[in-house]
Amino acid sequence: MNATPWILIAIVVLPIGFLVWSFISVDSKSLLIIRTNLGHSGQVGQGAPAFSDKSWLTLARRITPAAYVAKLDELLAIAGRPANIPLSRLLIGKPILALAAAAVGLLFISLRPGPTMLLLAIFLVGFCYFIPDLLILSKGQERQKSIRLELPDTLDQMLIAVEAGLGFESAMARAAANGKGPMAEELKRTLQDMQVGRPRRDSYQALAARSTVPELKSFVRAVVQAEIYGISIAKVLRTQAQQLRIKRRQRAEEKAMKLPVLVLFPLLLFIFPTLFIIIMGPAVINIIGIFAPGGAMGQ
Repeated sequence: MNATPWILIAIVVLPIGFLVWSFISVDSKSLLIIRTNLGHSGQVGQGAPAFSDKSWLTLARRITPAAYVAKLDELLAIAGRPANIPLSRLLIGKPILALAAAAVGLLFISLRPGPTMLLLAIFLVGFCYFIPDLLILSKGQERQKSIRLELPDTLDQMLIAVEAGLGFESAMARAAANGKGPMAEELKRTLQDMQVGRPRRDSYQALAARSTVPELKSFVRAVVQAEIYGISIAKVLRTQAQQLRIKRRQRAEEKAMKLPVLVLFPLLLFIFPTLFIIIMGPAVINIIGIFAPGGAMGQ
């Protein structure tokens, strides 16, 4: 009995299983931070993932270009830096997935050699290496979409708080406390940056850098300029909130105008053929019966 297929299967199953388990569990550093914030003095369990080993991370950084590492860090920032997918785990997990895919490709090539299987193996390796990027990109797009939807209401809350006599930072804290989505998380992150001593202007610019929403970037630029030139922040908030409401209405009108075009293809592919069958079907059956042998015209 040839043991090569079983060895290749083990090479595939073990890394994938370990990777899935490590992605599901929270890493030891995040768990330690959580326990510290809660006031617990317990130690992190000994069953911490092997991904915390610095040697693995050092090796992963050596084989990954620095520009690509920076791009991955940017994608994670846009996605909100999920606690179960830190940058170190991502850098180590991508080569493991690629190696597992390479083992599967070798198995396919050994079972059925040929150029087609070779191309399939190369495609599988590339797909498995970049699939974490696609997942993080998708998560980031969903998060930015939520930020775009929540931003007008957040600015309205901040405007009400500022007009009631609160300062801008207090208004941000009030809006962050009342909110529950990604926009509230970003405001909390900005306030935490300022609390640890980061300059306000840098904190605002970091908020804009963590997002791809043009409206949020425009708002941050307006706030920074208002701080530089001494413009009333209430006036800035009122103008930005009004512009966001106009843009939101324009986006809704644009989607409504695109709807007939989107409905056209299902209408042509599914509804019209059914209508033709229902309307023309009985007439076609009668015509076939008339011209068939034994019918009125066939006699």
